[in-house]
Amino acid sequence: MAKKRFFAWSPLRSLMADAGAKIVSRDAVDFLISWLQEKATDITKRAYTLAKHSNRKKITKGDIDLAIKGF
Repeated sequence: MAKKRFFAWSPLRSLMADAGAKIVSRDAVDFLISWLQEKATDITKRAYTLAKHSNRKKITKGDIDLAIKGF
């Protein structure tokens, strides 16, 4: 079964083109999508832990910021 993708291929490819990468293989874009999904999942799990520690259910921008910085 194929892994579910949460990032769309075309907008990410456009972002890469805007950054100067005019020619990028499909494998490279797919790899970047996988990496971004993994990082987003890890950060969300950390942010959820922070919100839970503060007796909240809602994840805030501050939780995400702290999760990125590595609470």
